[in-house]
Amino acid sequence: MAKCTFCGNSIERGTGKIYVQKDAKVLYFCSSKCEKNHIKLGRKFLETRWSKKFKREKPEAQQE
Repeated sequence: MAKCTFCGNSIERGTGKIYVQKDAKVLYFCSSKCEKNHIKLGRKFLETRWSKKFKREKPEAQQE
């Protein structure tokens, strides 16, 4: 099972999207929300409070 490149959620088989960049880097996305935030808007996962990676990296955010 692959994990979403942006939010860190596991992607079930048969769902999600795979995006291949020009430099052959493979990105996995669980939803269009994650895809748009990463590719189109250029956001980082540490800036978005709803991603699992943000909550894992910033423990002070969980206290709020």
